[in-house]
Amino acid sequence: MATQTTAERARKPRRDERRVVSNIVRGSIGNLIEWYDWYAYTAFSVYFASVFFPSGDQTAQLLNTAAVFAVGFLMRPIGGWILGRYADRRGRRAALTLSVTLMAAGSLIVALTPSYGSIGVAAPVLLVTARLLQGLSVGGEYSTSATYMSEVASPGRRGYYSSFQYVTLIAGQLTALGLQIVLQQVLSPAQMESWGWRIAFVVGAAGAVVVLWLRRGMDESESFERAASEGEEEQSGPARGSLRLLLSYPRQCLVVVGLTMGGTLFFYTYTTYLQKFMVNTSGIAKPTAAWINFFALLVFVVLQPVMGLLSDRVGRRPLLIAFGVLGTVVVVPSLTLLSHTSDPVYAFLLMVGPLAVSSLYTSISAVVKAELFPTSIRALGVGLPYALTVAVFGGTAEYVALWFKNAGHENWYFYYVTACVLISLLVYIRMRETSEGSPLDEGVSGSRG
Repeated sequence: MATQTTAERARKPRRDERRVVSNIVRGSIGNLIEWYDWYAYTAFSVYFASVFFPSGDQTAQLLNTAAVFAVGFLMRPIGGWILGRYADRRGRRAALTLSVTLMAAGSLIVALTPSYGSIGVAAPVLLVTARLLQGLSVGGEYSTSATYMSEVASPGRRGYYSSFQYVTLIAGQLTALGLQIVLQQVLSPAQMESWGWRIAFVVGAAGAVVVLWLRRGMDESESFERAASEGEEEQSGPARGSLRLLLSYPRQCLVVVGLTMGGTLFFYTYTTYLQKFMVNTSGIAKPTAAWINFFALLVFVVLQPVMGLLSDRVGRRPLLIAFGVLGTVVVVPSLTLLSHTSDPVYAFLLMVGPLAVSSLYTSISAVVKAELFPTSIRALGVGLPYALTVAVFGGTAEYVALWFKNAGHENWYFYYVTACVLISLLVYIRMRETSEGSPLDEGVSGSRG
């Protein structure tokens, strides 16, 4: 009898770990599809711009699609607020299911909307509607998936498991880019512009439906269930997921803003903007720049779990400080050198080096934010301050860079990024180590700022 009991005790941790992995995989795959759908719009806009807007100047059509993309970006803080509030009140699983449903609806609308020539102004109206839905979805996806993966992860491996949020975020971008490359090989330019681009959004909608089914089988996090039952017993104070409750944690909100500002600007500079920088400034051919970007992002993906695992050993704060120091030092020389080279190998190294530095931040960004807040306000606390900061600094990165370039002072942007990373470094130095004594470990409300 004693032997059986011992064997059962030995098997239980393995079963629990398998369940954790199952939940993380379900959440991660959903995150991948969400970000695939988000980036597919950018990747394929060159083909469908003429479909949704009046015929004429191609640049004007692309500007129209870019404006619609910006509208979707501005919806992310609203999505972080609405879905973060929903996740703190109704549960993480319910919010993640709603998030992927909105993304599926947005992709399906883009895939099925007739051309401007067929339905007139209704075409761009439907496109805007689709991007509004997707903006809400992505805004809520980050906060809720960050919260969920942090809560269901094994306490000693939260950094490792949470790092898969950025693994799937970048993987979604790579998947969209990869599908574009494949379709370009098998379809003619005329076919791509006529109907081929719709394949990308059909794939996205179908993938979202599969994820919807997978997420319905996810476990709700024990942290949320415990907080919900305690909240029903107490029934006093601000409601879970309310702005009133969030405002009682001002220090934590400011920390999220401070640690995100430099990290998100650095990330968008060396991912979204750098490909354009290589073409416009370095003079590297567009196909070559695309391949440099693709392989550098592959390396970046691999580094995420490595850095996440390291944070479980040494703590989150040392990695953030290392990012702040190296990020402050590397921006000006790397971008200056890149602006004077057209060699693909050298350009790859100048991109992958800073991305390795960025991984010190991106790998643990989600878990650090989640470890700051108690369960009752965690999703909204992670989502709203983060989404606002990303909209202000990450969402404007490309615009600010091009503005400086147009003004004849492109190198001023290098110093702008450096200054923002330096400000975040000051936050990293002053903040406490979040992996120790976190509300995630305590299962209680935690101290207020």
